[in-house]
Amino acid sequence: MEVLASDDLRGRGSGTEDEHRAANYIASVLRQYGIPPATPGDYLQQADVILRKPTGPAQITFELPEGKAKKNIAWTQGKEILIVNLSHAEASGPLQTIANSGTQPEIKPGTVVYLRTAEGTTALADLDRLFEHGAAAVLVPETAAWRARWEARGKRLVHLPGELAGDPEQGLGESANLVVLSAQAQNTLREVPDGAIVHLQVPTKPPETSHTWNVVAMLRGSDPNLRQEAVLFSAHLDHLGVGVPVNGDSIYNGADDDASGVCAVLELARVLSAGRRPRRTVIFALFGSEEAGGMGSLYFRAHPPVPLARITANLEFEMIGRADPAVAADTLWLTGWDKSNLGPELAARGAKLVADPHPEQGFFTRSDNYVLAKKGVVAQTVSSFGLHKDYHQPSDDLAHIDFAHMNAAIGSLLKPVEWLVNSDFTPKWVKPVTSD
Repeated sequence: MEVLASDDLRGRGSGTEDEHRAANYIASVLRQYGIPPATPGDYLQQADVILRKPTGPAQITFELPEGKAKKNIAWTQGKEILIVNLSHAEASGPLQTIANSGTQPEIKPGTVVYLRTAEGTTALADLDRLFEHGAAAVLVPETAAWRARWEARGKRLVHLPGELAGDPEQGLGESANLVVLSAQAQNTLREVPDGAIVHLQVPTKPPETSHTWNVVAMLRGSDPNLRQEAVLFSAHLDHLGVGVPVNGDSIYNGADDDASGVCAVLELARVLSAGRRPRRTVIFALFGSEEAGGMGSLYFRAHPPVPLARITANLEFEMIGRADPAVAADTLWLTGWDKSNLGPELAARGAKLVADPHPEQGFFTRSDNYVLAKKGVVAQTVSSFGLHKDYHQPSDDLAHIDFAHMNAAIGSLLKPVEWLVNSDFTPKWVKPVTSD
């Protein structure tokens, strides 16, 4: 943790030389444990990534029908609007206003949906449905939580996901253009008729080709039959790098997000490599550029060390450095708990693991596990993120890590994980990965 979240690594920005240095450090730890690289001779997978870097704040403008008032509406990131997520530098479409009243009205593909909710009570599961039905963007009212982060987040340029060279598919956040509206913007929007064309745009530099790096190591299974199956333990090694200063600090160290998850994977690697070799093959993968849209996991998916169909299960570790007050002490939770039988089986064998207490946040689709889940791998994320205010801030540093919690939580997983890599239990999806 001291190395990964140090100022020296400058926040391990996605696709930067700092991320590369972090990857080399992680590879050195795996080498020290005697775990060979998944590809003979090299722990690192290098992927070419196309990036579009913003040069200014995002804006929303409108094309109103003739004769309507307020023809020159222009909203700016950090003022009238707060960008939560952008999948592309530009999006536009006719406005469609719907009320979040429990009904599911027909969503016209390509529309910009204003989801008018009472006191900003939108659940991300509701948003997923809108994007699945083809909304070009979704506008939602501010909440108290978003208002508390408005000033700090509004100062930052928005983040655009990368694209693997030769592969236009996005790993995470595809088609999810999500914008929070201030009270002022909501008042203005009341005078804008449905059908008005909404333009969402962020100015960018010309596309640049960069690189990202995964670290992948593998223990070959000892059982002649079970070695054909693999269990994958993963986390993402990147964070946000150097950004807008907050209280004089410009390094976004990413201690909880996700140096904590990397440490969990390395601890599992240490334990599983120290004793008798597991019967199943075990893969340890630390992904680059998760924060840039899951580029590392997307590349891994296209270049796995074993066929995806032979990866029996994937546990992704994301933000376990602090206890979540929503669950019992030293407990971790699993995204998509009811989607598979993996979590209950691990819990039955002593893992301090429970269902995600924040289903409205949509965490199942917001980490690298989802990249693999979309291709059928039983892939879920282990976390204890309690929605703390240091998320994606320079204050996510070592001073805020609860090491006793990490030690107890990871420790509770050791025996269940040893059971998983030595058993013939095959986890199954019991619900579609895109269901609520």
